[in-house]
Amino acid sequence: MRTPLRRQDHGARRALAGACIALILAGCAEGPVAPAVNGMTIDHECRTLASIPRECIESAKSRLHIAYGHTSHGSQLITGMTGLVGFKGTLYAFNSGGTGGALDLRDTPFAGASDLGNPDRTAWTGATRTYLAANPDVNVVIWSWCGQVSSATRADIDAYLDLMTGLERDFPSVKFVYMTGHLDGTGLGGNLHLRNQQIRDSCATNGKILYDFEDIESYDPDGVYFGDRNPNDNCDYTGGNWALEWQGSHVKGVDWFDCSPAHTQALNGNLKAYAAWWLWARLAGWGGPGA
Repeated sequence: MRTPLRRQDHGARRALAGACIALILAGCAEGPVAPAVNGMTIDHECRTLASIPRECIESAKSRLHIAYGHTSHGSQLITGMTGLVGFKGTLYAFNSGGTGGALDLRDTPFAGASDLGNPDRTAWTGATRTYLAANPDVNVVIWSWCGQVSSATRADIDAYLDLMTGLERDFPSVKFVYMTGHLDGTGLGGNLHLRNQQIRDSCATNGKILYDFEDIESYDPDGVYFGDRNPNDNCDYTGGNWALEWQGSHVKGVDWFDCSPAHTQALNGNLKAYAAWWLWARLAGWGGPGA
C-alpha cells in the first residue's frame, strides 16, 4: 500500500486539481512559450515517459531554451537525461544550443554562482540576471539545491521565494522553475521536509512551477512510498535501499537503464530524467495525460 505524505503536507498541493497542475496552454502547437498562469508541480506522478506524446517532446525541443544551474545533486537530471538517449534514442537528445534538432539545455551556464546555495544563498540571482541580459532567447531558468535546504531556516526559504518572485516580475517572458531539496534521511519531522513543504505550499498558493526533487525520490516506480522511512539521497531507507531492490527485481536495459548519477542509484537518475522530460513537455504546452 502506498502511504501518502502527511495529509497536511498534501492539502495545498492537491487543492490544485490533477496529478500535475496544468498550465493555461493548449496542445503542443508552435509559437511563443506563454507565462505560467496556474502553475504546475512535477512530482512522482510525473515520471511515466511513455505518457508524453512524441509531438510534445518535439515541441519542447523546438520551443524551449533552458538554462540550468546546479552542482552535484542537481546533476542527477543531466546524468539521467544523458543515459536516456542511449536507452531510448535521439528523440531525447539535448545539448547547449539545441544543434541537430536537440533540446537546447545549457548546463551550468551561469557565472558567479554554482547552485542555490553556492557561494551563498543570493549570488544565483545576480548570475541569472546577468545571463538573461546577455541571452534574451532563454525562456526557461531552473536552479537546484545541493544540500542547503537541510540547514535552511524559514527566513532563508522566504528569501529564496522572494528572489524568485522578483525574477518573474522582471523577466515575464521567462519561466522560472522552483525546486525542493534532496532527501537527507531526517524523515517527515526533519527540517529538510519542513522547508520543502514551505516551498510546496508557496508554489501551490501562488501558481508557480515546481520540480519536486524530494517527492520524486520518495517513491519507487510502482508508487510505493518511502518518505515515512527516513530515506536519503542514496535511496537508503530504514530497512533497505528502494532503488537497488527495484533494480534487482527488474530487467536492466528493459525496465531501467544504467547510469551513474551523483550521490545516488541509477534508478533515481532514470526517474529524475523522466520527470525532467515531463517538465519540458509541459512547459512547451502539453496539458498532461488525456489533454
